[in-house]
Amino acid sequence: MQKYVQMKLKENPKMYEYLKLNSHWYKELNRSATNYKKFEEAMKDLYKLHTTDKINNAIENIDLISSVLNVLK
Repeated sequence: MQKYVQMKLKENPKMYEYLKLNSHWYKELNRSATNYKKFEEAMKDLYKLHTTDKINNAIENIDLISSVLNVLK
């Protein structure tokens, strides 16, 4: 595995944890550094780190808070 890929993995604890849980990625990342983007996307899918996921989560939280406030009225 190339050094800059190793550095990126160690910088982000979620990536490192995902790599430990899905060890088949070691083989893919050792073969080619271009597989890093695929690895990153797979990790973001699992942990729901895409921008759309964050927006949906915020909307759900706002809906929950407004529902609680409506019940308290």
